Amino acid sequence: MSATTTASTRRVLFASLIGTTIEFFDFYIYATAAVLVFPTLFFPSGNDAAATLQSLATFALAFFARPVGSAVFGHFGDRIGRKATLVAALLTMGLSTVAIGLLPTYASIGIAAPLLLAVCRLGQGLGLGGEWGGAVLLATENAPPGKRSWYGMFPQLGAPIGFIASTGIFLILAAALDDQAFFAWGWRVPFLLSALLVWVGLYVRLRLTETPAFARAVANNERVRLPVATVLRHHTRRLILGTFAAMATFVLFYLMTVFALSWATSALAYPRSQFLLMQMGGVLFFGLGIPLSARLADRHGPRQVIIGASVAILLFGLTFAPLLGGGPVGAQVMLCLGFFAMGLTYGPIGTALADLFPTAVRYTGASLAFNLAGILGASLAPYIATWLAQHHGLAWVGYYLAGAATITLLALLGLERRPEELAAATAP
Repeated sequence: MSATTTASTRRVLFASLIGTTIEFFDFYIYATAAVLVFPTLFFPSGNDAAATLQSLATFALAFFARPVGSAVFGHFGDRIGRKATLVAALLTMGLSTVAIGLLPTYASIGIAAPLLLAVCRLGQGLGLGGEWGGAVLLATENAPPGKRSWYGMFPQLGAPIGFIASTGIFLILAAALDDQAFFAWGWRVPFLLSALLVWVGLYVRLRLTETPAFARAVANNERVRLPVATVLRHHTRRLILGTFAAMATFVLFYLMTVFALSWATSALAYPRSQFLLMQMGGVLFFGLGIPLSARLADRHGPRQVIIGASVAILLFGLTFAPLLGGGPVGAQVMLCLGFFAMGLTYGPIGTALADLFPTAVRYTGASLAFNLAGILGASLAPYIATWLAQHHGLAWVGYYLAGAATITLLALLGLERRPEELAAATAP
């Protein structure tokens, strides 16, 4: 491989990684603030449980905006190219995040505060809805034969890196500031720092060229007028099964992050900083699971690996409550096991969904499947889990996770029964 080709490959993989890292950093700082900050600052005081549920409801809004972002950015990604669309998605997410850091609170402007927060959260969802699919395609459509899953895992690594960065900055602020300063202005720092990260991401992405697969689609006049209509009309089955195939991934992650943090720092009385550190330790196993699963997927196929991971998630759901409620050691074991299972399912999911759709509608199709799975699996997961734990006990949260894994397994088996449907999509 020539030095020029090597440099180009590194630039592509770094661009796919840096973009999703920024996007997930922005997304996770909201998730953390939705538990630790927003219930106090953006909603009426008097009922802490109600404020937390209202805050988690604004957290859910982004997941309903993400399929809209998939359709909008997917249209342009499939019509005019991956590069320009990825730049626009990054700007949408970044500007929405910075705006959150500048919002006045409920004490200043009353009911307008949570409304503006909801608008910014919708902007985050639109941006991430367009970001993920484009980043996966940027990597997989530049991959050599036999390495699609390995290349496709680079944007997936943005999730654990973004989580560690977002959690780390909240821990630093918690250590450096007292509660009064943190709630007065310190919580705004992560949102405002996002502007610097976005600038780095834009600099890298503006230096990219189009992917070879998209260039061939243009040369062969394969582009369609309305990609979303084509996906809904001609690839309905793939879209539905792909959505359910990714559902357990979302349920698991947001139970391990948002719900676990909320429940541990309230019902289980863990200090905020202690549990954030425990989560960071667990996320290291998330990061380890992603490249391991990518290697296995290139050898055995992404669906086979995700099937195995889904079985592991189902079994993990049955141990979720005893481990989380079993003191610090049990909770740490729960976090490590759960995040490792998350890495096993998350590493190949981008390649698996991209392989379901032909080049002309791949940006739209893969993005829609992933983000519709976000609605089913993540948007209300912290809310549902909190309600289940409060009304029926923590064990029901684990049953909820096991049920989601069962649905995902059935969808994956449905995809496996029709391998001929995937042959055309996996061709270059």
